[in-house]
Amino acid sequence: MTAPSAEALALRVLLASFAGPTLPAEWRDLLADGLGGVCLFGSNLTGTRAETAALVDAVRSARPGALVAVDEEGGDVTRLHTGTASPVLGAAVLGAVDDVDLTEATGRAVGDDLAALGIDLDLGPVADVNSHPDNPVIGTRSFGATPDLVARHVAAWVRGVQSAGVAACVKHFPGHGDTAQDSHLTLPVLDADAETLATRELPPFAAAIGAGAASVMTSHLVVPALDPDRPATFSAPILDRLRALGFDGAIVSDALDMAGASGEGAAGRGIAEAAVLALGAGADLLCVGPDKDAALIREIQASIVAAVADGRLPLARLRDAAGRVDRLRVATPGTSQAGATIPAVPDPGRVRAAARGALIAEGTLPDLRGAVVVSVDTPANIAVGAGRWGVEPDLVVAPGEPVPDGHGPLVVQVRDAHRRPEIGAMLAAARPALVVEWGWPGPRTGWSDEGPERPPARICTRGNAAPVIAAVEELMREAGWDR
Repeated sequence: MTAPSAEALALRVLLASFAGPTLPAEWRDLLADGLGGVCLFGSNLTGTRAETAALVDAVRSARPGALVAVDEEGGDVTRLHTGTASPVLGAAVLGAVDDVDLTEATGRAVGDDLAALGIDLDLGPVADVNSHPDNPVIGTRSFGATPDLVARHVAAWVRGVQSAGVAACVKHFPGHGDTAQDSHLTLPVLDADAETLATRELPPFAAAIGAGAASVMTSHLVVPALDPDRPATFSAPILDRLRALGFDGAIVSDALDMAGASGEGAAGRGIAEAAVLALGAGADLLCVGPDKDAALIREIQASIVAAVADGRLPLARLRDAAGRVDRLRVATPGTSQAGATIPAVPDPGRVRAAARGALIAEGTLPDLRGAVVVSVDTPANIAVGAGRWGVEPDLVVAPGEPVPDGHGPLVVQVRDAHRRPEIGAMLAAARPALVVEWGWPGPRTGWSDEGPERPPARICTRGNAAPVIAAVEELMREAGWDR
C-alpha cells in the first residue's frame, strides 16, 4: 500500500467549516481529497433536525471517514437548540448542584442528541476552573471555581457523552479560567506560577484523561511559567505537559482564525502559518473556524506541504498527527436518522429540582402581579453566540438605553452585569423590583448595600437553559407574576 502523500496528510489534520446549510461543491472536493472533518457552526444549523441530519449525511457521502463536530456544551453553549435554549443544564448549574450522576446523565443526553444526527465529535466539556469572576468567555461554561469540583464533573460529563459513542474534546488546555480577556478577540496571559497551574488548572484535565477523554483542545493564551514566548497552541513545552499527564489521544487546536492565534497581536502570523506552527508544537487536529472559503483550506494545505518540503515540519510529525486524527472516534454513529427526535433529558423531575436548587435568590421577591419583563440586549461572547436566553421579555433595550417606565413592577434581565458599568447605571436609574442575572453570579452593580436605597431582589441563575428558564418562571409566578 502506498503511503499517503504530504498533500493528503495535510488535509487529514484539518477540521474546517463552510458557510451555509448545504455542502458546497468545492467542499465536496476537499472531503473527497481527504479533509479530516467538518465542524458545524450557527450558519450551518439554520433548519430542522432533518435538514441537519441531511447535511451530516452529505459530508459522509463525500468522505465516509470524515469527522463531524459541533460545540454542544449544554446550557449557554448550544448550536442545535438556539431557538428554544438547550434542553439540558449547563456546567455552572451542574457544578452548583454537585450531583455527579446527574452530570454524567447530562453528558449522555447530549451524546445521544448528537449521535442521533450522526455527529461524532463534541467540542466539550469545558475543564477550565473559573477562578477569575470577570472572565468574559468562560463564566457559566465552567463547572465552578475550584479544581476538585470541576475535575469530578468534567470526568462525569466525559463518561456520559462518550457512552453514547460521541468523542469528547475537553477544553481549553492548560486552562482559560483565570483570565480577564477573550482569546477570540486578543491574546490573553495566564500569569500564574507553576505550582498554581499544577494544583488549580491541571487537575480537571488529568481527571478527564483518567475518564478516557478522546481529545483535548488547546487554548490561545500565553502561560509565562511554562513558555514566556508562545501561546499554548504553538508551544511544545505546554503540549508536552499535556502528554506528561498521560494523554495519548488527539490534541485539537482551538480555532486558528481567533485573534489569539492569528490576529494582529499574534506575532503577525496568519491562519496558514498558525497551522504549521501548531502541528510543529504537537497539535494533531487543527480547527480553522466558521464560514471559511475552500480557497483558505487549500492555502493551509499548501503551507503545511511547503513546511514539510523545506524541513520546518518533519513528515513524521505530520504522519503522527494524521494517525491520531484517524483514531479519534470512540465509536461510529453510522448513518444519521433524518428527522430524529430530540432524545429525552435525564429524569425530568430531577432536572427541574436541580435547576430550581441552583438558583440564588437575594432579598425577598416583591409582589410581581402585572410585572413587565425587560431584557437588556447585551451581546453574548463569541463562544455562546446568538440564541434564546431568559424569560420571554415584554421589551428589549440596548445596553445604556433608559428602561421605560412600566405599568407594573419592573423585572430586568441581564447577563454579567458586574462586568458592564453601563448596565449598573441603567439598573440604578430604572429601580426595578427584581433583577434576573443570567451570567456568572458576580457582585451587585448600581447599588450600595449601605446606602439609603436598598438594592432590588435578585435571582442569579448560573446560566441559561430551558429547565432554568422554567425554574425562574416558576419562582416569579409564586410571587404573583401572571403571564
